[in-house]
Amino acid sequence: MDFMARWIMIAGAILLVLGAIMHLAPWLLNWFGKLPGDIRIESERGKVFIPITSMIIVSIVLTIIVNIFKR
Repeated sequence: MDFMARWIMIAGAILLVLGAIMHLAPWLLNWFGKLPGDIRIESERGKVFIPITSMIIVSIVLTIIVNIFKR
């Protein structure tokens, strides 16, 4: 149970930092969703947004960060 509590606190801290960045410095995350490979379909009936390239970059960065902290 102690292990799960620690990971929930870490996830909360990460969300807090991400929220503060989005509130205080929105230009830092301005690139998200505007990269080549991100799919955006807009019509009269609705919008579909699939950030494929952006999520690949986020995944690579998170993988590097987790591997650094694991060692």
